[in-house]
Parts: sequence; C-alpha cells; structure tokens
Amino acid sequence: MSRWNLSWLVGIATVSLVGLALHVGLSSGPLQSAPPRAADVQAKHENLRLLVDVLEEVQQKYAKELDRGKMRELVENMISGGLERLDPHSSFIGPEEYKQFQRQSRGKFGGVGIKIGVDRIGQLFVESPMVGTPAYEAGIMAGDIIAKIDGKSTENMPLKKAIEMIQGDAGQKVLLTVYHEGSKKSVDIPIVRAEIRVDSVLGDRRMEEDLKKWDFFIDKIHKIAYIRITAFTETTVEELTRVVEQLQKIGARGLVLDLRNNPGGLLRSAVEVSSMFLPEGKRVVSTKGRNHKEEIYDARRMPTGQTSYPIAILLNRYSASASEIVAAALQDHARAVIIGERSYGKGSVQNIIPMEGGASAMKLTTASYWRPSGKNIHRFPDAKEEEEWGVRPNSGYEVKLPDEERLEYYRWRRDRDIVRRPGEPAPKAKDGEKVRADFKDRVLEKALDYVRDELKKAANPAAAAPDNRGAERGPLPTVEVPPAAQAREPRARPEFIDKENPR
Repeated sequence: MSRWNLSWLVGIATVSLVGLALHVGLSSGPLQSAPPRAADVQAKHENLRLLVDVLEEVQQKYAKELDRGKMRELVENMISGGLERLDPHSSFIGPEEYKQFQRQSRGKFGGVGIKIGVDRIGQLFVESPMVGTPAYEAGIMAGDIIAKIDGKSTENMPLKKAIEMIQGDAGQKVLLTVYHEGSKKSVDIPIVRAEIRVDSVLGDRRMEEDLKKWDFFIDKIHKIAYIRITAFTETTVEELTRVVEQLQKIGARGLVLDLRNNPGGLLRSAVEVSSMFLPEGKRVVSTKGRNHKEEIYDARRMPTGQTSYPIAILLNRYSASASEIVAAALQDHARAVIIGERSYGKGSVQNIIPMEGGASAMKLTTASYWRPSGKNIHRFPDAKEEEEWGVRPNSGYEVKLPDEERLEYYRWRRDRDIVRRPGEPAPKAKDGEKVRADFKDRVLEKALDYVRDELKKAANPAAAAPDNRGAERGPLPTVEVPPAAQAREPRARPEFIDKENPR
C-alpha cells in the first residue's frame, strides 16, 4: 500500500475527529448543581464531580503548569477517548476539525484547487491541479514541489498545517514558492483564492478537447457509461442528475457505477441516488434506534424519471456506509449486479450534534440501518466472515485483488486523474512508484463483460436464458460532464457522516 499521505487541498484532508468541550466550572468545593429537582437528575450528573475533581487536581498539581490551551486540549482528549470507547464511529469534533468536516460534506470551500501529498523524504508536492481553478490558471503543474507558503518553508511542515495555510476565504491571496519538475530554480506564484467545488461524480477520463469535462463513455461501441461516485455529499444528487440526464439524451445502453473506496456520506444523498435507479415506492433502507421508531426510506420520484438498463456496481473492502446503502438497495431489488469485493460493513447511523453554539460538534451513533431485504449491514467487532454483514458480490462476480495488484490499481487510477495541459510531460514517478502501462482493471473488465452480455440478451431475447435477476431493460445513458476530480487512497476505517442532525 502506498504510504503517500495524499489529501485534497481542493481540499479535503481526511478529517481526524477529536476533542469536545464541556463548560464546567472548576471548584475545590462541592459541585454546585441547579436548584434541587429530582433524585434522577442528581444521579444523571453525579459523574461530573469526578471530572471536575480530576481537572482541578491536574491544574493544581501536575508537574508542569498547563495554560488554558493545554487544559482545553486535555478536556477534549478525555471526552474524545470516552466517546471512541462507546463505538469506533462516535467521536468529538473540535473547532478546526469541524470546519474541515463541514467543507467535506458540503463539497466546496475556499482554496486554490490543488491536490497535494507528502513523499517519503518529506517534500510537499502537487499531485494534480484542478482544471479551471486559480492554481491551474496560475501555472501550477502536477509534480511541482511546494517549497514555501507565504514565505514560510514547508520543510518538516505537517500536511494538515500546509492545508490550513493554503486554504482560506475567497478573494484572499496566497503566495506559493514552487520548483517545477526538473528545475533547480524556484518560482514565486501568487494566487487569489476562490470557492473551490469538489465534484463527487466523476468519469473515467477527461475529454481531450475540454479538460473541464469528463468522458462518461467507457465503451463507445456498446454505449456503456461509467460513473464514479467518490462520496455522498450535499452536491452529489445534483451532479449525478445532470450526468444521467445528459446520458439519457445521448442514448447510453448500459451503466457501470463505481463505488470503490467510497467512504459514505449523507443518508439523504444515498436515498436519492438509489431513487434514480429504482421504481418509486421501493424500499431503499430503514433505520432503527433506541429513541425513535423504525424509519423507512423509500425511493422517490426523481427528475431523471425511471431509468431502465443493465447496471453493474463496483465495490471493494473500502466501500462503506452510504455506498453500501445504494449497493444493497439495488441488489435486493435485482436492479444491479454487484461486482468486486465484499464491502466494509458500516451499518450504523451517526448524527452530527452541534456543540458550543456550532463551533464544535459531537458525532454520535444513534441508530443502525438495514437493507430492504431486512438483512444486517453492520460488521460488529467480533463478526465472522461467514456471518451476514456488508454487501457481497453476486454469485460468480467476486473479484479479489492481491495487495500488489490493489496497489497497482491505486497508482493507475491516480495517474488517470492527474490533469496535464496539452503537451505537458508526465511528472517523474515518486519513489519509484511507476504506473504499469499494461495494467488492466479486472473488476471493471468483469463489469463490462456483464453489461455487454445483458445487452446481447436484450437484443436477442429468444436466445437468452430466463432472467432471474428481475432487472428491467430499456434505453440508457452516457456522457461527458463538468469539472472535478479526486482519487483518494483508502482509509483503514471509513468514517463519514451518515445522517444529518435535525436538531
């Protein structure tokens, strides 16, 4: 597995969710409570005395005096550690992390429009600029080494710090000092930040005649479309609707929906994406929690209308959460065939509960979600391979990748997403990580074989065997579409908001 710590500065750094604050007065005397009400209220808050006493003792007797910032950090760590012991997906989100989290779920932020990484010798480099962004227009190129940000050296600078310095409000300036590939002389490039929109709906390759658009045809002869969804954000449904409508106009006849490495996202987005491919009223997912009755989410009528064409959905072990909802719904209703690997198995719902007037937040597991078939999705810590969890590929469509082939796939996919101007040479491979020119995506090839076979059956129904999948047949989409791009390397534990908090 590549050890590059890649992150979008278009900028979605992987959000590390830490810290929360409790507004508790420190006192060496008895804990002062609100006017006496009931014994259960007293009992509910009795543990606050222990917390207050611990903080007071630390503040008064710890070997080193802790300033206000350090005490805040201590409290956040105490709370975060406690929440994470409840379950792996509950945590506290401190103020800075919460800002990043909101940018991630919104799909847009103020920045310059570059994807950056740190190589093994600690150099900050540009993985790829985004077409049409300030960085692209200013001449930033893939492979550039970022030596300084606003005059401050990036040597030994944490990636998170670099992201904070490059991002900022639209209209503000930032100065990047870079070394272009093969040059020994640095160049100062002033850039005016703008609102950067990170598309979550991508194609396979960009259009050669217009790099701002994606080519959504993976097989032009058979008119098979290919769509990647990298996360389920607030803009995903809008983006996908635009793509599908264009595909329908062009007359695509089959679709490959790639959800590999998709960590999840908004529950609402997952339900609406599923609705694009399911008849109105079909069950998408249901949620069950301690403090509310079962909630059922059915497919809605969508602007794209009812689509009907063979669909293959690609999953791997890092497809989680909202991506599992979509895959499970289409599989259970025999609307799509699942190809690749068994998914991650994250079937718990997290609410984001704002704290401190919205400055920070708590991510708390409040429910679990269930497939239309009533089967479980969540993989519990002691779950066995043979037990029911996650989304399995359909029989005959499992494609397991050994670690080396998986790494080659990531390099290949990343290389295809790099934006290069016409005539711009490819940057040299970092640390010997060359992309194999003959690499074949076996999972994608399997999907294309399936869709082509279904199209043959539709063209010659008399010769086709009975279809026991129940998938509808008919016209279909294809296309090219606007900007975007982000190829993210997988995380060991996908974590992303599953449900908006209505509080």
